[in-house]
Amino acid sequence: MDLLPPEAVRGEFAHSTTYLNTATCGVLPRGAVTEVRRLAEAAGAGIPAGFGDFDRVNRVREAFARLVAVAPERVAVGSAVATHVGLISASLPAGAEVLCPEGDFASVINPFVVRDDLKVRFAPLESLAEAVGPGTALVALSAVQSADGRTADLAAIRAATAAHGARMLVDATQAAGWLPFDAAPYEYTVTAGYKWLLASRGVSYLTVSEEAQHSLTPLHAGWVAAESMWDATYGPMPQLAHGARRFDESPAFLGYHAAEPSLALLERIGVAAVHAHDSALAARYRAGLARLGHEPVPGASPIVSVPGLADRQSGLLAAGIVTAARAGNLRASFHLYNTEADVDRLLNALEG
Repeated sequence: MDLLPPEAVRGEFAHSTTYLNTATCGVLPRGAVTEVRRLAEAAGAGIPAGFGDFDRVNRVREAFARLVAVAPERVAVGSAVATHVGLISASLPAGAEVLCPEGDFASVINPFVVRDDLKVRFAPLESLAEAVGPGTALVALSAVQSADGRTADLAAIRAATAAHGARMLVDATQAAGWLPFDAAPYEYTVTAGYKWLLASRGVSYLTVSEEAQHSLTPLHAGWVAAESMWDATYGPMPQLAHGARRFDESPAFLGYHAAEPSLALLERIGVAAVHAHDSALAARYRAGLARLGHEPVPGASPIVSVPGLADRQSGLLAAGIVTAARAGNLRASFHLYNTEADVDRLLNALEG
């Protein structure tokens, strides 16, 4: 398949603002909006097409698997990252040590913190690999930090966990879709689908290595977790699904119907091209900030946070520029539907 440049698909988006807030929520492409509307109208009409399509959910599973370079049998679908992380937390024995970066996103941390019988330890992101020790059972972290866009040295942390026999959980929510990401080296990855993957809330993915699948109990197993789910709608299921599908939740169909055209759009462009496009816009913004005398959090990701400017967020919004205020920072995030003109409009607004 011949890949398209990002500018070739800009017509797929109809946002009416200068939207620089993908790290909070992505813009739905027109094709995704069409599929959500079609499903909602069918549900409102009371026809079977409104029930939702499991075949579509499985196609989304396969598309996500291609995106993160694993087999579909390693992918479970669900509704929220915290639910996936909670499943992993529940699998740990009492007394197990979990190592997390300081200030990481709450959904990656809290399912471990609320278990009083686990030892949760924190270290700076930049020295996380050095903090892994012989007593560490699991390292849980985001590949890219939500608050400020800092990127973890996943290779160094993977080497440290391997050396100490620890497992690794990577939240790829702020990475998958713009950053080439390979889920294969990790026991677990979790990814929300409503940001850089351009779906809506209610879409979340869990990948589990074949070896780690045997250590997880599918605590929320419903009929969709069965090997033959249509034979498991009543009574105890005859057999759990082989592979990670045993960890599926019943899908939020509106979100998954949106996810199929969104993932197809990303595949038509290729993550490498999205990465180049998004990173170039972020570099333009960083250079402009320097000219204005502002110093963003160091990094090269398309999430750019400027300490001390969080109070500008509301004024920018009033001017039609959508950003976010996070951890005292003004956070802008650039994706494939953004242009250099968007960057310059933000810089002009900050200057004025």
